[in-house]
Amino acid sequence: QVQLVESGGGLVQAGGSLRLSCVASGRTFSNKAMGWFRQAPGKERELVAATTWTGGSTYYTGSVKGRFTISRDNAQNTVYLQMNSLKPEDTAVYYCASDAREYWSGSVGYWGQGTQVTVSS
Repeated sequence: QVQLVESGGGLVQAGGSLRLSCVASGRTFSNKAMGWFRQAPGKERELVAATTWTGGSTYYTGSVKGRFTISRDNAQNTVYLQMNSLKPEDTAVYYCASDAREYWSGSVGYWGQGTQVTVSS
């Protein structure tokens, strides 16, 4: 069993920045790929960014490339999402997720409870 707890969401003006954190506890964290999803009202949940268990390889959806950075600290069982140049369309609930594999396979084993990010224009 793995528990994922996100923090760092909030209200920010367009152009601002936020850093989300996700702390994992329970079973091993360091050998699992991790990802950040988001879900806006009336929309499907989408994968925003993902990283392999080493952090050496990352993925970003097109709309956040160059603005968001995913990173992890396996010693602290934490994965981060640095979000810069935020836009109103980034408004959503952001979820941390643990993959079942060491690379991102899309097979999510565990979800966090979500943290709200609201970007005002």
